[in-house]
Amino acid sequence: MSLLPSPGTRVIEETDQQLEPPYHLVLLDDDEHTYAYVIRMCAEIFGYGPEKGYAIACVVDSQGRAVLMTGSHDEVRAKQELVHAYGPDPLMPNSRGSMSAIIEPACQGTGR
Repeated sequence: MSLLPSPGTRVIEETDQQLEPPYHLVLLDDDEHTYAYVIRMCAEIFGYGPEKGYAIACVVDSQGRAVLMTGSHDEVRAKQELVHAYGPDPLMPNSRGSMSAIIEPACQGTGR
């Protein structure tokens, strides 16, 4: 007797592991940081090119928030700490510290 599935038979693997839901790291807009700051921060923390950094700066400026990344809670939390530790914008005299970023579940209902 063969242990291989026959044609038309589905093999279902059961696992006890639950996949962790994804999370967004969301950058919040303020009046203390320039586009250049956002572009540089995105490059240094996330490895993003200048075009992607500029796009994030445009979105956060126009919409008040922009998703920086999506990942596991631990990955997002580690990057959030780097954003919060990045420091003030040297091009803005009134910049008192880093930008703020919050963590949100990626799988929120949209109400549609």
